[in-house]
Amino acid sequence: MCMLKERLQVLIDREQRERLEHEAAERGTSVAALVRDAIDLTFPPTMPRRRGAADAILAAAPMQVPNIDELLQELDELRGRHE
Repeated sequence: MCMLKERLQVLIDREQRERLEHEAAERGTSVAALVRDAIDLTFPPTMPRRRGAADAILAAAPMQVPNIDELLQELDELRGRHE
């Protein structure tokens, strides 16, 4: 397990706290571990890689592309669908 070094304070309402405490007790874990798991499920670690790819695409120089019919034909050819 990695060493935890960052602290985060979040205000929640009583009902949310009760749900978290109940679920943590059911799972035999801490509320903190439950929250960390929820963060990882909601925001998987692959997001920075995907975000980097999207940034690279958006930063690319404009280029000419064929019309949609030509583009679809080219894609079919690349996929091996020579019709």
